[in-house]
Amino acid sequence: MEDLVTALREHSVILFVGAGVSQNLGLPSFGGLIDHLAEELGYDPNMFRLFGDYLSLAEYYKIQKGTIGPLRSWMDREWHNAVDISKSPIHKLIVQLKCPIIYTTNYDRWLEMAHKHYNIPYSKIVNEGNMTHINRSAVQIVKLHGDFDDDDSIVLTESSYFDRLSFDAPLDIKLRADALGQTMLFIGYNLGDINIRYLLYKIHMQWEKSTWTKVRPRSYVFLSRPNPVQETILKDRGIITFVSQQDNPGEGLKIFLEELVKLSFSAI
Repeated sequence: MEDLVTALREHSVILFVGAGVSQNLGLPSFGGLIDHLAEELGYDPNMFRLFGDYLSLAEYYKIQKGTIGPLRSWMDREWHNAVDISKSPIHKLIVQLKCPIIYTTNYDRWLEMAHKHYNIPYSKIVNEGNMTHINRSAVQIVKLHGDFDDDDSIVLTESSYFDRLSFDAPLDIKLRADALGQTMLFIGYNLGDINIRYLLYKIHMQWEKSTWTKVRPRSYVFLSRPNPVQETILKDRGIITFVSQQDNPGEGLKIFLEELVKLSFSAI
């Protein structure tokens, strides 16, 4: 952890924030999303789940409805309903880490709202248009899977997900450039999700093809549960894992972030 603390003090850590962080706010899971899709399409939720994962089911919804607009609107309402961000210790700790760039695969706006609540300037980056006027003195919040303010940016259906796997969109090019010189820390991710494993693999291969792999900054992943298989694979790719000792995933993440902030900075 010493190298990670040093990188935080030097403001050279890119933070990646996954769905686990938002779920600590009590937001609906993708299971809740599937139930809503079933209701909208007239299926029994238990039967509908048997027809595919949420990506293919969302793709089916789009084909049947002709657009994901109504689904996006429902998600926007449900994901931003009756939450007081000032009462989220995890979001406060994320702000306290003072990472200059935050990448997230979450659609919701709670990272932005947390920075606004604590009076920390930020620039939201969802598409190449946003990249033309980044405030370099503000925290960059880069939304890899889109934002509720832009339907076209949302990565939710199977086809949109496959398009993202090409890893050559403008945001991906920015990510590759940012990752070259900075430490990366991943929180709130489930390594059962092929999306994050693929991202880690692509970044690893970017360095493997370089003649400068020996000076590669370290990368870290916080796991809420032990996973010896994924831990071994990540270690082979030069990625260090921190594993929670808590039964409650949210409590484990909070304790981990509190330790990082304590070792690196005074509280805001």
